[in-house]
Amino acid sequence: MENQPTIAATLADIGPRLRALRTHRNITLTALAETTGISKSTLSRLESGQRRASLELLLPIAMALQIPLDELVAAPRIADPRVHSHPRKINGITVFPLTRQPGPIQAFKMVLPADRTEPEPRVHEGFEWLYVLSGRLRMILGEHDVVLGPGEAAEFDTRQPHWFGTTGRGPVEILSLFGSQGERMHLRARARGRSD
Repeated sequence: MENQPTIAATLADIGPRLRALRTHRNITLTALAETTGISKSTLSRLESGQRRASLELLLPIAMALQIPLDELVAAPRIADPRVHSHPRKINGITVFPLTRQPGPIQAFKMVLPADRTEPEPRVHEGFEWLYVLSGRLRMILGEHDVVLGPGEAAEFDTRQPHWFGTTGRGPVEILSLFGSQGERMHLRARARGRSD
């Protein structure tokens, strides 16, 4: 059977290809293990060629990396740079994931309905940065109750009681960067001062 060497070579190439894709995206084995439910040691053995690839291993990996399955088992091709997100509803908010890969910081576009006006502060691990695209966002953070308009941003530790919604005058669109382990966003860049 003349295609057997080709199949064996393709299977042998999966580990190095997986490692290259993962490291290129700065994803740790730990992060990929958490996302896929596959143990870190299994992923490590798969990458090093000590574990044979199977569909039950490759499918969750391809889904976690948000790539077609054939990208793991065939020659790499130029990936589509567009993010094809599928919106989902979470507590009445329409959420569009904007991040293509697992990692410590995730990006989302959120659309808050006009009737989200009843504060329900909550606390959880993480750090969040919000940017208002349109509408008027009401945000409660600890004892602060503020309203942000388009172009305004806020960042906060989510271990503080917090809630955000609308002022009741229409929906609000926001961008959100969220670090699940409390990673703070490094967004400030200062231009070097010019001497005039």
